[in-house]
Amino acid sequence: MVQEIQLRTNLIEEKKAGTLLYKAARKLGVDSKEISGIKVLRKSIDARKKETFFNYKVAVFINEPIPEKSSTVFDYKEVSNAKEIHIVGFGPSGMYAALRCIELGYKPIILERGKNVQERRRDIKAINQDHIVNENSNYCYGEGGAGTYSDGKLYTRSLKRGDVRRIFENLVYHGATEQILIDAHPHIGTNKLPKIIQNIRETILKFGGEIYFNTQVTDFIIKNNQLKAIVLKDGNEMTVNSVILATGHSARDMYELLHKKNIALKAKSFAMGVRVEHPQEIIDSIQYNCEGTRDELLPAAAYSLVHQVNNRGVYSFCMCPGGFIVPAATASGEVVVNGMSPSRRNNKFANSGIVVEINIDKDIPKYDQFGPLKGLEY
Repeated sequence: MVQEIQLRTNLIEEKKAGTLLYKAARKLGVDSKEISGIKVLRKSIDARKKETFFNYKVAVFINEPIPEKSSTVFDYKEVSNAKEIHIVGFGPSGMYAALRCIELGYKPIILERGKNVQERRRDIKAINQDHIVNENSNYCYGEGGAGTYSDGKLYTRSLKRGDVRRIFENLVYHGATEQILIDAHPHIGTNKLPKIIQNIRETILKFGGEIYFNTQVTDFIIKNNQLKAIVLKDGNEMTVNSVILATGHSARDMYELLHKKNIALKAKSFAMGVRVEHPQEIIDSIQYNCEGTRDELLPAAAYSLVHQVNNRGVYSFCMCPGGFIVPAATASGEVVVNGMSPSRRNNKFANSGIVVEINIDKDIPKYDQFGPLKGLEY
């Protein structure tokens, strides 16, 4: 028999071997010897009160063996000679579009304006040390997009979530730790993401996909209201049947091109603000009600803030415990920053974006002349 139950431990109990077994047996009213094993399905930390607790959702196996670990099977097909789908951009959406194409039997041909993950490192070093921005290879552009060097927090505020579990399992398939399948707030870490991104590239190539770096799309050839070809920066044209645009939020030139081609666009509200930094020890002391160094079992503490000011939302965004702030400009003269954390979240500082809502219809009327591009112009 298998039963799923909720368990709770405090810090003292968490340090004792066999705590979950003891608590599970007591809750289910069985002898601990009848329990073959326990599988943790979900784990979270509750630090809302003075004492910190660990909440678990577990599967308890009673008088039956624990099944062997089974990894998700992804049905990647050989697509070298299959129907082609061109994908512009090789960030998170472009990567997963390519993997899904292969599963469905289509050949993805990926065009990425930036460099591969290894070569990107040199350009990122140039930004940090010499303040030189390569407009096609930086913290946003290149293999893996902004995701490669951007922390790896795995959550979304969107209500259109789709099959999130499958995304996590795909990341594990490509090298992420299985802990992301359990943690309530899963995190991979800036230091581990590049290898995972490289593994995804190798999967795409292995099954017949094609990836072209340093290849920027600059124009579309449209005839009779149908896309016939795409034009590259070097002037070459590529005949296409189907195209997926996965160019990300920073590719302003692509949005300008779409508008120029009379392709329907709609401006959306957004948020903007600053990134603040604090000593991690202060955040730990507030969140965990502790003085000095937090307990060794506790991760660097995070926070989430929301407030209304004059009927306008102000909130924290992309909070990075034990992390650091990096320059994220995609063009010379820009001042843009991002935050990220390594997998251990062991830096002495925490940082977070603090942003305010910008209503696209009410707040920037003098930019209405730019139509659907008014948010970008602002």
